[in-house]
Amino acid sequence: MGPEEIMYDVNSLVIAVLLLLAMGVAMRLGRVVGKRGSGHHNDESKSQIGAVQGSLLGLLALLLGFTFSLALNRYDDRSRAVVDEANAIGTAWLRTDFLSDARRDEAKALMSRYGLTRFEAGRVPASEIERRDELVKAAEEIFDKLWVLASAEAQEVGGPAAVSFAASLNDMIDSLGARDAAIERHVPEPVLFLMFATFVLLGSILGYSSGLTMVKAGFPIYAMMFLIVALVFIIIDLDRPRRGIIAVNQEPLGMISQTMVQAVN
Repeated sequence: MGPEEIMYDVNSLVIAVLLLLAMGVAMRLGRVVGKRGSGHHNDESKSQIGAVQGSLLGLLALLLGFTFSLALNRYDDRSRAVVDEANAIGTAWLRTDFLSDARRDEAKALMSRYGLTRFEAGRVPASEIERRDELVKAAEEIFDKLWVLASAEAQEVGGPAAVSFAASLNDMIDSLGARDAAIERHVPEPVLFLMFATFVLLGSILGYSSGLTMVKAGFPIYAMMFLIVALVFIIIDLDRPRRGIIAVNQEPLGMISQTMVQAVN
C-alpha cells in the first residue's frame, strides 16, 4: 500500500454508503435548483438536459466497466501469485530429497517453517501492517538459511541435484516478491475519484431534470442508484486483497504447508 493512497484504509462498505448518501443529496439539491428554474426553460433546453443526462450515464457505464476490469484483473493476478508461490515451494520441497543425508532433514525443517510463515502472512488482515512485515522478514531470514545450506551443498557435494535445489530456491524467492508486489497493486485512486465524481454529478443532473419536469424520481432511478453503488462496492472490495467479502483463496499455500508439516513431524 502506497502512502499516497487516501481511501485504502477506509472500509469498503463505508465508502459505498457515503457515495449513496452523496448521490441522494446531489439529487435533492438538483431538484430544488431545477424547480426554481423551470419557468425559464423551454422544450429545447429540457431536451438538451436529457441528452446530457444520457451522456453521463454512458460515461459512468464506461468508467464502471473499465474500473471493474482493472480490479478483477488485479484480483486474478493475486490468485495466480498464490498458486505460483505454492508450486515454487512444493518444487523446492520435493528437491530436498536429492540433498545429502547431512543436510536433508535441516532443509525439510526450514522449508516447513517457510511454508507456514508465507501461509500465515497471506492471512494477516490489512490493518495489521507490522505483523505482516514481521512475517515477511521472518520468511526472508528462513530463506537466507536455506540459501546458505544450498550453497554448502553445491560446494561440498555438487552435481545436478544441488544445482536443481538452488534453482528451485531462486524460483521460490522470485515468487515471494511477485506475490507481495501483486498485493500492493491497486486500482489508481484518480480513476476511482473520477468515477465517484461522475456518479455524484449524474445524481445532480437527474434531480435537476426531475425538478424541471415536476416529476418525482421513481423506482427505476433509485434501483439504478443502488445497483451502481453495489458495483462500486464490489470494485473496491476486489481491490482490497486482505479484507472484505471477496478474499484471495490461500488454500494452495495452506495445503502445501500442511503436507510439509506432516512430513517433518
